Amino acid sequence: MDSYYIGMSQEQIADRILKHNTSFYGAHYTSKTSDWELYYIIECVTISQAMKIEKHIKKMKSITYLKNLKKFETIQLKLLERYK
Repeated sequence: MDSYYIGMSQEQIADRILKHNTSFYGAHYTSKTSDWELYYIIECVTISQAMKIEKHIKKMKSITYLKNLKKFETIQLKLLERYK
């Protein structure tokens, strides 16, 4: 999941997902599969904030955390507050 959606259009987001699915970024984690799809967007104030939140989410390594993030808005609000 990438969080760099600040000011990005739907077309730019779709292009980024396509790049992940075609191994555009090389031998990174995302190149191990080709069925990536957008799961959730958190609108951040800055790119720095987005990167910190993305790092936090990736560190959790939990599908349950991702599902709860989507299900409970309070988790997103806490992340935005923590990394402002």
